[in-house]
Amino acid sequence: MSPALTVLKDVFGYHAFRGRQAEIIEHVAEGGDCLVLMPTGGGKSLCYQIPALLRQRAGHGVGIVVSPLIALMQDQVAALTEAGVRAAVLNSTLTGAEASAVERDLLAGRLEILYVAPERLMTPRFQDLLDRTRVGLFAIDEAHCVSQWGHDFRPEYIQLSVLHERFPQVPRIALTATADALTRQEIVERLALDDARVFLSSFDRPNIRYRIVEKDNARQQLLAFIKAEHMAADGTHDSGIVYCLSRRKVDETAEWLRGHGINALAYHAGMDAAVRQQRQARFRDEDGVVMVATIAFGMGIDKPDVRFVAHLDLPKSMEGYYQETGRAGRDGLPANAWMAYGLGDVVQQKRMIDESEADEAHKRVSSAKLDALLGLCETAGCRRVRILAYFGESSEPCGNCDTCLEPPATWDGTREAQMALSCVYRTAQASRVHFGATHLIDVLRGNATEKIRQWGHDKVSTFGIGADRSVAEWHAIFRQLIAHGLLVIDHGGHGALLLGESARAVLKGETSITLRRQVTKPGRATERGSRGARVDHAAQMDEGQLACWEALRRWRSATAKEHGVPAYVIFHDATLAELARSVPQTLEEMAEVPGIGAAKLERYGEEILEVLQRA
Repeated sequence: MSPALTVLKDVFGYHAFRGRQAEIIEHVAEGGDCLVLMPTGGGKSLCYQIPALLRQRAGHGVGIVVSPLIALMQDQVAALTEAGVRAAVLNSTLTGAEASAVERDLLAGRLEILYVAPERLMTPRFQDLLDRTRVGLFAIDEAHCVSQWGHDFRPEYIQLSVLHERFPQVPRIALTATADALTRQEIVERLALDDARVFLSSFDRPNIRYRIVEKDNARQQLLAFIKAEHMAADGTHDSGIVYCLSRRKVDETAEWLRGHGINALAYHAGMDAAVRQQRQARFRDEDGVVMVATIAFGMGIDKPDVRFVAHLDLPKSMEGYYQETGRAGRDGLPANAWMAYGLGDVVQQKRMIDESEADEAHKRVSSAKLDALLGLCETAGCRRVRILAYFGESSEPCGNCDTCLEPPATWDGTREAQMALSCVYRTAQASRVHFGATHLIDVLRGNATEKIRQWGHDKVSTFGIGADRSVAEWHAIFRQLIAHGLLVIDHGGHGALLLGESARAVLKGETSITLRRQVTKPGRATERGSRGARVDHAAQMDEGQLACWEALRRWRSATAKEHGVPAYVIFHDATLAELARSVPQTLEEMAEVPGIGAAKLERYGEEILEVLQRA
């Protein structure tokens, strides 16, 4: 057995590596630099934790992990400590005395892995500590934060190139779950990783089912989705995250869900820090909590059994969407990524880009990233193929997203596209100003509102020519025309629409346009869909196994409370389920259960045998 595989089994309790983990670990353990791109939940942490342990035990020194995520640092240090690893964290949550104790352990060589925030890393005090310490490796987690083109830019990350300058012999591993080609290039440049190997794993998360529905009372649609796919007969429901764009919408949605029997909490940056911390702890530690949040919540949440992530508003980019949805199903079991979106979302996001203080180059990149996400929303093909293509990966239709399970019908929308484009042109020609979709739809449907009469648009040639189509149908048409680039949203025009460069060819009949048609009303696919995303370990157990399962969960809950850590830090559900099914009689048999390493076997083995015997 290789040294890396020995550590994997003895420390973490697993018997085989996944994907390219073994190759990455060997490269870094031998002193090589690398950039690792691996999806959330794909096992990135082991790619630096195991080399850090191997190099520390070979005398090279401590592994320094740079992370901007306080919650993730705390969770990982707790999990490593439970597994018998000498790990610690240095960040703003520590008191002066606690930080001093960690620094003493660092200087004395008592630590194997130290997590540190980038702000702390760059202080003269910490740089001095590093000069007096043997360092085995640097791991730079969430490396996309270094990129100004990324979705989560952190200015302090730019300074991390100093690690290569001051410690040229120490290997560096940079890791991220979401980075397109432009972001990857900037990571390499800013971190001076020009000679590093790049390990590009598949971005695929086959356990996640992607579903995007047209908005039609989004909260009701969300509730129907949760009840259909994530609620048991007794009213208990899975843990999940619901993302909203504004703080007000977060508060209102959480209150509305609570009024309909969902155990929902609100979370956003406008709340008191203590309240945010308490709610994050509840979500982390309790079962069946739905967190309604802005994107201020989620980074660094290592909760493995989040069964769904829902979006009530359109994210800003494909990277943002993929990272947020990646917080579901980190345990590898089935999970859902659900989103409701409409034309208003597109207008709102375009307006946010236009009104931002960014320069024109950033605005162009942001618009292109948003356009890629619109393409995902409007595709008639496989969602997963579209997502993976964005990250440079080719794939076949997955058979597990909404468009694969219920392929939408497509239709020749050239005539309707010409009507809409002509209406944009005629109304602007008549008034010398441009108008938004709501007004244009009123013109097309012949709705002589006061505003239409005021502008004289009841006299234009396109007035009433689209009366045979509903408001909802026209909204879908306009949305797809924007996604196709035939219409663009005016800079600072409050959602006003202008003709895109490719509109002329459609208007002249030189190009035809195929549009997608919903084959069901929003929500119907949810009600009919497979309930495969609800994971019920107990449903597959007989009476004896169920008694063991429940006894083990009670024991885990009490143990986690005693240790002050989340229950999943003690053992994941999958490990408890396997214990309940196999009912090991000896410590040797228990050691074969995935997720039970040597330290946990020694610490908890006898207790677990007693729990199983009593059950």
